[in-house]
Amino acid sequence: MAVVDRPASRPGAQTSYPLDLTDPHPIASPDAFWRQVARLASIGIFLIMFGAFLDLARPLLLPVVSAAVVGVMLGPIARLAARTRMPAWLFATLTVLLLMGLLQAVTIMVSAPLIEWAGRLPEFAGTIKEKLAAFERGFAALRALQDALSRSGATAGATIDIASYIQPALAVLTPAIGEMLLFFATLFFVLLDRDDLRRGLILMFKDQDDRLRVIRILNDIERNLARYIGTVTLINLAVGALTALGTWLLGFQSPALFGALAFVCNYIPYLGPAVVVVVLFAAGVVSFPSLAYAAVAPCLFVGLATLEGHVVTPSVVGRRITLNPLGVFLNLAFWTWLWGPVGTFLSVPLLIFGLVIVRHLVGEDEGELPE
Repeated sequence: MAVVDRPASRPGAQTSYPLDLTDPHPIASPDAFWRQVARLASIGIFLIMFGAFLDLARPLLLPVVSAAVVGVMLGPIARLAARTRMPAWLFATLTVLLLMGLLQAVTIMVSAPLIEWAGRLPEFAGTIKEKLAAFERGFAALRALQDALSRSGATAGATIDIASYIQPALAVLTPAIGEMLLFFATLFFVLLDRDDLRRGLILMFKDQDDRLRVIRILNDIERNLARYIGTVTLINLAVGALTALGTWLLGFQSPALFGALAFVCNYIPYLGPAVVVVVLFAAGVVSFPSLAYAAVAPCLFVGLATLEGHVVTPSVVGRRITLNPLGVFLNLAFWTWLWGPVGTFLSVPLLIFGLVIVRHLVGEDEGELPE
């Protein structure tokens, strides 16, 4: 029977116990260890500087990167058009015009109900105030707290100003005209010179093996990204159609608007469905007589989004493209923080880019870790 030595305890002294370590070994070469630390520190400094560069160059990089990603997504269609002997300039022009037409159609579809609702704001305000009367006590406590904070000299700047939050949100959500023009122009030239850009990237490397590796990386990025976007688009179409059908059955006005909103927002993981839930609840509060009835549509959409996100999409997409949920979430948080809503949309395509490149350059370690 093994005996564990314990230090003798003295009156008034705190008893200490040895750490339970598993086969500890000192560092064989301290110099090599510190060289590795210095290398990691250099990589960390580079990543910080690169993140600062992405933030400062956002007005230029955001439309250019978006156009490059969309151009890669359209790669299989561009090859199909080339096989039918369609000129590259014609395909690029038709694609840009089609995207601009879709953008215009979505803008008209969304703006028409918004203009109608804006004209009925006084009516909506009275309706919302009447339905939220049950929460009046909580609102009164919040107003009392705000008044107390505003009267305090030391915390005079703590007054809640709703406009200060709405204006930055509108500035982020409203795309700049210059960035839109830069996006469409870049997309046109990416589609026009697609083969030359690909050839130039391959010829940057002199070694034959490196060129073959670049070709494989480009092919895998294009195939995985097109497969992911195509599959997700079909799923989002189904989600949008079910949402439009459900809102029509529940008696919402403009059910096609809610279907289109669900289709577009479902491209954005996590945040997109949350926006749809908020919009459905707000429209339900205005349109229906009770809060319980107004919550029916959001609850049904939450169930639909949960089924789609945890059952349908993983079973369809996950068989071909395995993405770590934690990696997707952190990648989403980073790009949303850096580039806003457009960064949210680009988060998963950029993650696919990075995973393909890393797996081609580093590979996967099949070894087993000790338990």
